[in-house]
Amino acid sequence: MANKRIASQVHKQASRLLREGYIHREPAWFRAVLDHPPLPLPAREPPSRTRFDAPEEVPLTRPSTSTKIRPLPIEYVEDQVRKQFFRDHPFEAFREKSIVEGATIESESPIRGAQWTRLRQRTRNPSPEDAIRYAVNLYEHHQKPLSEAYASAVAQFHSLRSEITIARQIALNEAEHLGMEFGPSQIEITFKKENKAFDTLRDAAAHNRAAETERKRWKAVVEREGRPDQWTKGQEYTRLWKQGVRPVYAPVLTQPQISPEGLLAPEQAVQQSTSHGEYLQAMSFLPS
Repeated sequence: MANKRIASQVHKQASRLLREGYIHREPAWFRAVLDHPPLPLPAREPPSRTRFDAPEEVPLTRPSTSTKIRPLPIEYVEDQVRKQFFRDHPFEAFREKSIVEGATIESESPIRGAQWTRLRQRTRNPSPEDAIRYAVNLYEHHQKPLSEAYASAVAQFHSLRSEITIARQIALNEAEHLGMEFGPSQIEITFKKENKAFDTLRDAAAHNRAAETERKRWKAVVEREGRPDQWTKGQEYTRLWKQGVRPVYAPVLTQPQISPEGLLAPEQAVQQSTSHGEYLQAMSFLPS
């Protein structure tokens, strides 16, 4: 008898040898290989599937006429219910949930199977996963249609969530009525941090502006009569020259002073001077 050197048929060859009596005792690996046989040829072809995790509309085996080898999709009943639940309740995906694993795995609730008839039996504050598991439990253990099981689970989920919301609001009103003062919420704390950061930027900008001003040691500020955009083609200058008024380009250094002749600004006194000596003498009276 020719030996077959095909790895995927070793268990079949061992079975024939046992049947014919060439091997008197089963190998240690024989039962394990029978329970989990290797993939059929070609090696990339997926094994046969059951309806447990395969969609109903997809065939369990590859058609003989198909030339492409593709694995069948894996889909559970929970996946269908979960997809429909979050399509109907999109904001449940934004609810906070801790995903930190503890030291031990949380044990399964003893209420399951045919004993689980109401969602309230597990918790009064159900999560989306609790509602999904309850709908699948009704479908598998109570022989209800999937649509009816989903509608019942969602209705009880809404009822329990409404009870929790009303209870929390009443407890909050009672606490405020008795004088309880609650601290800032997380949103208010975040706003305070943002405002503090904005104030830091504003203070830094003011400091930079003050430093820039200090670097400028002196800046002339000249105040002249008339609007700066008023142009008379030299006529105003000629008129003042004929009246004996000499132009002064000195900056404003002091406030107007009261004299016996009335309110007279130092600049006006300088303008009335007719010689360079009088101009210097008038400027000497200005406070430093």
